[in-house]
Amino acid sequence: MARPKKISMQTIADELNISKNAVSLALSGKKGVSEQMRKEIKQRAKELGYGMPDKSPASPNILVLVPERVMSYEDNEHFHYFHDLLWGLEASIRKQGCNAVIARIDAQMEQQGILPGIFEIEHVGVILFGIIHKAYARMVWELKTPQVMLDSYYRDLPCAVAASSNLEGAHAAVAYLLELGHQRIGFVGPSNLSTSHEDRWFGYWKALSDQGLQPNMEDCLIYSDGYRSTREEISAFLDRHEGSMPTAFFCSNDRVALILSELLRERKYAVPNEVSVIGFDDVPLAAAAAPPLSTMRVAKQAMTEAAVRLLLSEAGGSRERIYFGVLPSLVVRESTCRLLEG
Repeated sequence: MARPKKISMQTIADELNISKNAVSLALSGKKGVSEQMRKEIKQRAKELGYGMPDKSPASPNILVLVPERVMSYEDNEHFHYFHDLLWGLEASIRKQGCNAVIARIDAQMEQQGILPGIFEIEHVGVILFGIIHKAYARMVWELKTPQVMLDSYYRDLPCAVAASSNLEGAHAAVAYLLELGHQRIGFVGPSNLSTSHEDRWFGYWKALSDQGLQPNMEDCLIYSDGYRSTREEISAFLDRHEGSMPTAFFCSNDRVALILSELLRERKYAVPNEVSVIGFDDVPLAAAAAPPLSTMRVAKQAMTEAAVRLLLSEAGGSRERIYFGVLPSLVVRESTCRLLEG
């Protein structure tokens, strides 16, 4: 465990590449810095634990590493999802009597394997938040500090994981479509980009298999060149189905489902009367969509609480993969309906 380091105004100044005087003015409420700079300084001070009493076993620090890209995707849907998840995690950490010390990991840090300065303070463990690059996650794992991955994982990285039960959730979503009478059900999701999407693809397949059905791979879009390519890839996929469309689609997240629904409507398909669509996550825009999107609601609070409990237990220091899966719940809205005869 690293030696504790006193967090001073100079520490904050060095982090932000500004003068110590600017930090002093901002924290004391005096004039001389812009409001935007004042907010940034106060936020960094909070993240570093400035002004808190010396850390002791009664008030331990938990480091939270947040990849910049999961909080700044070009789609608004998952910005809100991850924003809610992050601050829910902070609340869950405080609930256990610990301090959440949150650090943003930008693309350069991920690519070059650069640890944030917060590793210099005393801490009881690290939570890797969202989808962080495998090499970076392994680098942190090799420090041998207790570690938990939240909302994502790698099959070949043996550490504790708290995530949604993605396979079971996808199975429930597809089982619901089957109950509505659909049998030709397509799948759209980048299963090559994360284990979450891959597990949801497995759940889709299992639900069909349980009913003696097999996926028609022509109705499945399971590979993506990257999140920025989603719209173009789905558009090309739908173009290949003109005149022969599945009656329903399960999408591996709401972002994909919302894009799919929009592109179907552009092609004059009625959602849900001609094609039902169901997603996964229950992001805020799902309920506000036209029509509102049926989805699987991820239990974010339960996930964050599980992550903290795992970290503070023997599981946090385990060198085995311990998976704590939290079941999502089905949310039925107007984007799905019973298969119409004829």
